[in-house]
Amino acid sequence: MTDWQPSAPLEQLRQRARLYRQVRGFFAEREVLEIEAPVMGAATVTDPFIDSVTAQCGGRPYYLQTSPEFALKRLLAAGAGAIYSLGKVFRDGERGRKHNPEFTLLEWYRPGWDDRQLMREVEALVLSVLPGLTVTYLSYRQWFERHLGLDPHLASAGQLAALARERINIEAGEEDRDFWLDLLVTHELEGTLGPGLTFVYDYPASQAALARLDTDAQGQTVARRFEAFIGSMELANGYWELTNAPEQRRRFEADLARRRALGLALYPMDEKLLAALDAGLPESAGVALGMDRLLMCLTGARSIAEVLAFDIDRL
Repeated sequence: MTDWQPSAPLEQLRQRARLYRQVRGFFAEREVLEIEAPVMGAATVTDPFIDSVTAQCGGRPYYLQTSPEFALKRLLAAGAGAIYSLGKVFRDGERGRKHNPEFTLLEWYRPGWDDRQLMREVEALVLSVLPGLTVTYLSYRQWFERHLGLDPHLASAGQLAALARERINIEAGEEDRDFWLDLLVTHELEGTLGPGLTFVYDYPASQAALARLDTDAQGQTVARRFEAFIGSMELANGYWELTNAPEQRRRFEADLARRRALGLALYPMDEKLLAALDAGLPESAGVALGMDRLLMCLTGARSIAEVLAFDIDRL
């Protein structure tokens, strides 16, 4: 019996320790405060595409956090200033070559910044770890127009569905626009990205999540959100943060309605986060970056299990 042994070679674990020291040094030089965010919470995300791991404590349910975002935003509202967290998060059902239910997330927030400024800092951090990478910036619209020949902000669900069915072998009913957009991204567009670091920004307004809405140069309402990729692998997801409590509540309620329609578990909204937004979240930008994936890129690992001490199959 050998499954008592670690998933990763010991040199990978030494490399992880070196990477953590480097990241902490990066933020120390910039006077960004490290915060130890709680791993367990009384509420969790409402996102229809993320499921939380539940726990029992003192006879009541809690949730292992999918991100430190809500706790960090409460600290921002309390006046903490520029902060970051480097720690474990949990997502139920996420398992595969690039996914493990327990993984390490680096998340940080910059009061007074927007998403454009934060993208440059993400670039600086990644290049400090992986020097020599080429860096590309393109809007979500440019990505679609360049490779699929349509404007994703204006195309109808029918147009997107027709294109997806033409290019992808899939059986699907009359889904909404975001279903088809996401399908085209994962099956067609991610594979077009070069081997370097790519930032895709200005996502459709319907995919804003916790980002604010703005008008782009074409007069189209977009989400001030970005994603960073190394090659075709998503590495980070960032926002120019929404600070409007009523609008955030409306989005949470829409998420829960979607979860109900899909027959998914319904999670409680984080009322403490909404109270913090109502009290006054400063103008800020925030980003979450997958440390295990960054380590995969650094070491050439093909699977996330190769950089984890013990993956889900070794627990």
